Amino acid sequence: METFTLHKGKPVAVDRDNVDTDQIIPKQFLKRIERSGYGEFLFYDWRFDSDGSLVPDFVLNDAKYRNASILIAGTNFGCGSSREHAPWSLYDHGFRVVIAPSFADIFYNNSLKNGLLPVALGHPEVAELMGRSKGDAYTITVDLENQTVKDDKGFSALFEIDSFRKYCLINGLDDIGLTLKHEKKITDYEKLHSIAA
Repeated sequence: METFTLHKGKPVAVDRDNVDTDQIIPKQFLKRIERSGYGEFLFYDWRFDSDGSLVPDFVLNDAKYRNASILIAGTNFGCGSSREHAPWSLYDHGFRVVIAPSFADIFYNNSLKNGLLPVALGHPEVAELMGRSKGDAYTITVDLENQTVKDDKGFSALFEIDSFRKYCLINGLDDIGLTLKHEKKITDYEKLHSIAA
């Protein structure tokens, strides 16, 4: 997993509440066993018509937001099923941060385990960022070490994050990486038990 300390990027707002994981990545695209290749199917039913053509008025199809790396969304983002493919698809599409007033617990935890930072801010702050995101050349800076969200127009807000999850993101440690930090102890244990057998 890549380390995450500070990210500056272009935001895009999907101003909808209760965006569930089937809307983030529809079930028909869950056939892959690897974590990559899901980005092209992100919000598929909103981005494409039934004939496969782009829906022109969906925000992610606007060329202005083509390289957006910060998603701003409504309340209860990531609700529904527990599929880990949801953060995979957001990350694979290029998002590194999702800002919303609230997140579904499983999505929130899956995101942190996969290098995607979910940032919960109050409704007024999220609404302000959504409005500002419509401007040209607008960027947001998310500083994980200091737990702040800022822009160059005077916006500043603090966010909370569990200290252990913060440590893992800053050091690029997923569950496997955490286990490998104890590789010597694991190897010593296996040697000891193989001799005893």
